Amino acid sequence: MQRILINNQFTMKKLSILALSAFLFAVSCKESKTDNASTSTEQAVAEQKGETYTVNADSSLVKWTGYHKGGLNPRFGIMKTSGTLTLDGDNLTSGSLSADVNTLVTDPASVDPAQSEGKTSADLDSHLKSADFFDVAKYPTVKFEITKVEDLAAGTESKTEGANKTVSGNLTIKDKTVNVTFPAKVVVANGKAELTSKFTINRQDWGLAYGAEGDTKDWMISQEVDLELHVVATK
Repeated sequence: MQRILINNQFTMKKLSILALSAFLFAVSCKESKTDNASTSTEQAVAEQKGETYTVNADSSLVKWTGYHKGGLNPRFGIMKTSGTLTLDGDNLTSGSLSADVNTLVTDPASVDPAQSEGKTSADLDSHLKSADFFDVAKYPTVKFEITKVEDLAAGTESKTEGANKTVSGNLTIKDKTVNVTFPAKVVVANGKAELTSKFTINRQDWGLAYGAEGDTKDWMISQEVDLELHVVATK
């Protein structure tokens, strides 16, 4: 009888391990809706060639989405964006964009207080703006300066519908600058230029971590952050 009980316990333990492994594998397979941005060291900013277009801050924004491990419990919101784009005819040549972190707003639909220990989207706003993450009192803006714009290589697949360019730029968050490259759609017509893109970055490339390195609180948060850029600029 004792042997049977031991065997049963061993079998249950084995099944539990298998079930946990299957669960972890399943949650790790988050379907990507964005392109993975490639990164490099800071590069020289592109020379301004052509006419300057002013970004319409009321129509331009960055939508962000963060996750728990495995793509669970997505949290998403927006930040307003301002700046300029420079175009030579219909060709985007350079640009400088700034996102005001003080305008960061989490969509209430992404935070259920019943499942977040009573925390609301406003609580998340405050936490993200605190020294734990963006530290807006010290670093109120996120800056992006274009370093290169090229035609998207033929046959390149992109999650950005209609992508026709590859854009590279220095992305500065807090006191860290990293060059990122991603597919984008650039459309110029009737004195208006639009730049759209969907790409993913690793927040730890900019030192955005919750607590000290290896902290369990930070481990529960995915390193991947999805960004959707929509910029509208006019002459």
